Amino acid sequence: MKIGMMNNPSESICDEAEFCGQSGFDFLDLTIEGPKAAEVDIPRLRSILDAYGMFVVGHTDPCLPHAYPNPEIRKACLLELKRCAAIFSALGASVMNIHPCYFCPPAMRADLVAFNIESLRSIVEMASPYGLAVAVENYQAPFDRVSTFSEILEAVPGLHLHLDFGHANFGMDNHRVFCRELGGTIRHVHFSDNRSRADDHMPLGVGTVDWEDAVDSLKAIGYDGTITLEVFCNKTMRCAYLDLSRRLIQDLWRAGS
Repeated sequence: MKIGMMNNPSESICDEAEFCGQSGFDFLDLTIEGPKAAEVDIPRLRSILDAYGMFVVGHTDPCLPHAYPNPEIRKACLLELKRCAAIFSALGASVMNIHPCYFCPPAMRADLVAFNIESLRSIVEMASPYGLAVAVENYQAPFDRVSTFSEILEAVPGLHLHLDFGHANFGMDNHRVFCRELGGTIRHVHFSDNRSRADDHMPLGVGTVDWEDAVDSLKAIGYDGTITLEVFCNKTMRCAYLDLSRRLIQDLWRAGS
């Protein structure tokens, strides 16, 4: 099991990578998005990663309308995702996350999942030459339930699941259901806490997520991969909150069944 953190896109990527390395994390969950993380100085970031023995997991802009039912918009999004894939690949990443696309004309909402399936097929095909496995992330309805992901994963060969435990805490199906039903498809995991109402990105243990059960659910399916702490707060408390969250997971992992 490897534990990493995500860069805050409001800060310099390289400064965030330095913080990640100095904090002793195994990897940087590199999100490429504005306002300060849309462009990546690959050689400089690569040198920081190497200096601390870290690797990268790829995270893309959650606002890209990649499945919008307009071919020109889809084409533009695919070009942006291809740019991201090239960056991730150059940094040695093997996984690239994709968020579900919720943008759709009201009269076409019934086809939202079908639009995402069509788009995800193109994204998986695009990412393959870069050596990247694409993992789609659970979030809000209808992408908050096992039935939707079962349909998507069956329809898109080569696609994986990125399970966000914070999202599952306020969605229809919780982490236990996702692990039990789709455990074999999980390629990457996000941990953050909330109070079962919204995506608060709080430190672990201060919300309503049952972290002992979360760890047990992962261990029950044999998961031993990457876990990102997606915890955001002010700079004064960030180091302490991230360290507390990491130690909680490490302690539970050692003590779990």
